[in-house]
Amino acid sequence: MGLGGGAPLLDSQAGGVIRGRVEVPRERAPLARRPSVSSFGAPAGRSLPDRRVSVVYLATAPAGTPPAPAPLKPVTMDQRGETFIPHVLAIRTGTTVNFPNSDHIYHNVFSLSQPARFDLGRYPTGQSKAVRFDRPGGVRVFCEIHSHMSAFILVFDHPYFTLTGPDGTFSLEGIPPGTHDVRAWNEGDLSDPARVVVRPRDAVALDLQVR
Repeated sequence: MGLGGGAPLLDSQAGGVIRGRVEVPRERAPLARRPSVSSFGAPAGRSLPDRRVSVVYLATAPAGTPPAPAPLKPVTMDQRGETFIPHVLAIRTGTTVNFPNSDHIYHNVFSLSQPARFDLGRYPTGQSKAVRFDRPGGVRVFCEIHSHMSAFILVFDHPYFTLTGPDGTFSLEGIPPGTHDVRAWNEGDLSDPARVVVRPRDAVALDLQVR
């Protein structure tokens, strides 16, 4: 089932599993930190995002996909060490994401992406603001103060998605029997669609490569 707000199937026992690994040919280096007057008092070092994590998902929602339960459990994207943690979130439409500030400096979370445009304004350590994501699509998140900070939120209108481990392995569970197109996403790049046939209570092996 999906992570970060995904919902289980009504009859998950009848579903199949897609397991495999996502290959990312190159790992992008994080942006260099750009100190400024506003960063006085910040720690000398900073956390670095794990850009090896990918998202694996069904390209389209299968017929009969159950509606999301209401309300969906909120999830968190922290601001810590001048980094959004986690660097990638995968959620279902209708999920609220909390953006706490755990640094001893101000942050300002915003996005200009079509599925969710927002600007939370500047707020200090210990405070948190939230955004509900009601439209599917990819959302790029930034900090207006620290240009080296960025993250991704992928919003799906179905629960059939998951995150890979740092080694690229994944297990996409509870998939309805039938023929499905599967894709992998990493840092804005996609794999080609891979068509698989899933049978009840069966496992399918699938490896994907992000271009």
